[in-house]
Amino acid sequence: MTTINLFLVLLGLFLLAGIRIIFEYKRALKFRFGKYVKILKPGIRWIIPIVETIQVVDIRVITINVVSQEVMTEDNVPCSIDGVVFFKIYDPEKAVLEVEEFAFAITQLSQAALRDVCGKVELDTILSKREEMGKNIKNIVEVETHEWGIEIIDVKIKDIQLPENMRRMMANQAEAERSRRARIILAQAEEQAAGMLLEAGRQIDKSPSAIKLRLYQTLSNIAAEKNSTILFPFPEEVLPRRAQED
Repeated sequence: MTTINLFLVLLGLFLLAGIRIIFEYKRALKFRFGKYVKILKPGIRWIIPIVETIQVVDIRVITINVVSQEVMTEDNVPCSIDGVVFFKIYDPEKAVLEVEEFAFAITQLSQAALRDVCGKVELDTILSKREEMGKNIKNIVEVETHEWGIEIIDVKIKDIQLPENMRRMMANQAEAERSRRARIILAQAEEQAAGMLLEAGRQIDKSPSAIKLRLYQTLSNIAAEKNSTILFPFPEEVLPRRAQED
C-alpha cells in the first residue's frame, strides 16, 4: 500500500468517525475541548473527532416515578404516598449546563413537594382531591425547574397506602353510611306507600261500588289459593248502605 493510499484510508476513517445522526425528537449539545459551542439539530451532523464531543438530550415528554413517601397528615394520620411527574425539556442548553442530572433533581424536588403539600392537609382532603394535590405539587416544582429550561407538564398522585387499622375504620364508616342511606330510602318508601294507601282508602269511601269491587277482589284472591268456605256475619247488601251513611 502506497503512502497516498494509506493517507486516503486514514482520512476516510477520520471523516467517518465524526459522523453523528441526531433523531427528530432529540437535540445534541456540541462541545469543543469541553467548551459549549452550539445545539445540533436533527439530521446527519459531523464533528471533529477527539476535539469535539456531543451530549444528546431527549425533548419528548419524560415520565419520572416519585417513590413512596412517608407523610404525616395534618390530622396526624401516617400514610405512604407515591406519584408520577411528567416533564419536557424546552431549553436543552439550560437543562445540561444549569443542573447536574436534571432527572434526579426533579425527583428530589417532587418528593420534597409531595411531603410538604400532603402534610398540610387532612387525610380526607388527600383522598377526595388528588387532582388538586397534584396541581399544588406541580406549582412548587416548576418554580425551580423553569430556571433549568424544563417545563413540568403534570403531577399525579398514584397510590395512597393507609395503616391497617385506619383501613378497617374507613371500611366500617363506609358500611355505616350505606346502612344509613338504606334506612332512609326504606323510610321514604314506606311513607310514600302509606300516603298512597290513605288516598286509595279515601277514594273507596266515596264510592259504595268501589267497596263491593274491593270485596270481590279479596274473595277472588282467597279462592285462588285453596278451596274454602267463607261466612259473612252480616248480609253483603249492608255494606253500601253503611258507606252511604258514613
